[in-house]
Amino acid sequence: MLPVSDPFHHLIQEIRSCRLCEEHLPLGPNPVFSAASGSRILIIGQAPGAKVHASGIPWDDLSGEQLRSWLSVDRNTFYDTSVFGIVPMGFCYPGRGKGGDMPPRPECAPIWHGKLLTALPHVKLTLLIGQYAHAYYLKEKRRKNLTETVKHFKDYLPAYFPLVHPSPRNRIWQKRNPWFEAEVLPELRKRVGEVLSDSL
Repeated sequence: MLPVSDPFHHLIQEIRSCRLCEEHLPLGPNPVFSAASGSRILIIGQAPGAKVHASGIPWDDLSGEQLRSWLSVDRNTFYDTSVFGIVPMGFCYPGRGKGGDMPPRPECAPIWHGKLLTALPHVKLTLLIGQYAHAYYLKEKRRKNLTETVKHFKDYLPAYFPLVHPSPRNRIWQKRNPWFEAEVLPELRKRVGEVLSDSL
């Protein structure tokens, strides 16, 4: 438990109290993220879905189950903030669109990510999950599309490890791109395992 005077505690409370996008959020504001000043692996995803909005636990859905399988970690390890920091591009559920959830609110990352990353000095590996995280962090270094960016993941190491979103909707993508399971996941698990070993 952090003392109330701790700067990291104040930042966490500031983010949890954010109401900037309130008028655009169909279920109201509920920033969902998880981090500690000692987090060693940072997961930057998209935005919480309706189930995660309700539980308040990041990646508490089928996508989270798939992600933990990709990382080869159990729930206890995944939610251990001394290991994983979990920060979305948009902290609140953005609502539904025609083809699924709406994109993350664009206000969140420019306001909060810089402050959070500064407060996470021990991060050794940053996973960029999905096109919004790729666009924000890789910028012009991205390839022509998400598939090509993920295929050339080694170009962004050791700073970033770009991944496709582990949504069940992307299982067809995985079947069409068998190199992801054959080449990307082993390297992902290796690097996660290295960080976990260093933190023991």
